[in-house]
Amino acid sequence: MSFSRRQMLRAVAALASLAGAPVQTKPVQAKSPRGKPMPLSLRRGVNTWPWFSLTREYPAPRTDYAWPPFELDRPIPTSRDLVRLRQAGFDFIRIPVDPGPFLAAGEQDKTRLLDMLMSAVEQALSAGLSVVVNIQPNGATHYWTPARMVSSTAAPKFAVYQNLAKDIGHQLADLDLTRVALEPVNEPPQACDSVAWRDVQTSLLTTIRSEAPNLTLVATGGCGSMIAGLDALDPAPLLALEPLLFTFHFYEPYLFTHQGATWMSEPMYRWLNAVPWPAAAGSLETTLAAVRARMAQDLTTTTAAKHAAYQEAKDALKVYFDARPARPFIDHYLAMAQAWGKHHGIAPARILMGEFGALRTDKHFVASAASDRDRYIRDVRESAESFGFPWAFWDLFDGMGMMDDTTRAFDPAIISALGLTLPRD
Repeated sequence: MSFSRRQMLRAVAALASLAGAPVQTKPVQAKSPRGKPMPLSLRRGVNTWPWFSLTREYPAPRTDYAWPPFELDRPIPTSRDLVRLRQAGFDFIRIPVDPGPFLAAGEQDKTRLLDMLMSAVEQALSAGLSVVVNIQPNGATHYWTPARMVSSTAAPKFAVYQNLAKDIGHQLADLDLTRVALEPVNEPPQACDSVAWRDVQTSLLTTIRSEAPNLTLVATGGCGSMIAGLDALDPAPLLALEPLLFTFHFYEPYLFTHQGATWMSEPMYRWLNAVPWPAAAGSLETTLAAVRARMAQDLTTTTAAKHAAYQEAKDALKVYFDARPARPFIDHYLAMAQAWGKHHGIAPARILMGEFGALRTDKHFVASAASDRDRYIRDVRESAESFGFPWAFWDLFDGMGMMDDTTRAFDPAIISALGLTLPRD
């Protein structure tokens, strides 16, 4: 009979207890007025994609992954990185987890992957950080897609997805419950008021709760976890499943945050750049000139396709500059989340802005100017804090990151925009 690393740790703890050795106990969760455990307390966090993402998936018709299933050269946080995050002022991390490799694996490899995930969680806890584990279905994969897993409770792979969520919840329940949480789905693709999403979420949360009675779970609305999805979510049927947090993501206006993004479905985004924040910091003419210059550098796209994209960008940018978005634009959106909480009796500290950020200009992308990105991130962070919402910046690494993938140096301007302090190395 083989034992996982976690089973061995439990056995050692049991033996120590029998031998009379001191055993460290977990902190006791506070209780709500209804007698339910209180959810963990969060304040300032950062997402750690691609720690358990960027997979090495085999092409169709295969449905499995190489081993190990994650790209070997992807940036992942070291123990020192995690300690420095805590020193900077972060109190938690959100770990996005691609479920595909777990679901495609045999039992032995699935156990190994779960051990790897729990080791990462414990590593963060040891650095003084709380952890939200987020199961994040990958729409870029060819088989283990959101549609196949979480589009409805009748989706072909929903049952195995639900079992994975239950397994992760079971293992997290063995840790310090004042410092860990599980978010079973990232950005559900269903409509804001989707009955299918309501049923999927209720089923997942109920199943996890059966294995982890006191673990904090994170619920969200439909339509990609936007505020409109939260606004359409009725939390009343879920309150029996407390302790709960509720989450939304914020990237408005996308014309600013996703300028230069090559993965967006609208063709204009790949050429958008020099879109200012706030809008009054620039002009329509200057931004359109930058778009034309960017298009001129593209020698692979047809003239007709570029012309169509330019007209689309021109129309969208006119609306943007006419609207003159600035900090009040952000406050207006986040006030909707506040109003939802007040209407349903959900305290602001239980409403997590689980993602926000903007693409940066670097060796991979041509996007916003650094000064505009800094101002936007500061405005969103300060707005969230003014409403009492905890937040998690997207991302630690990559095109929306705040740490260099290679040198591990923090971006001082982003650290400042987030209200944090550069740690002493």
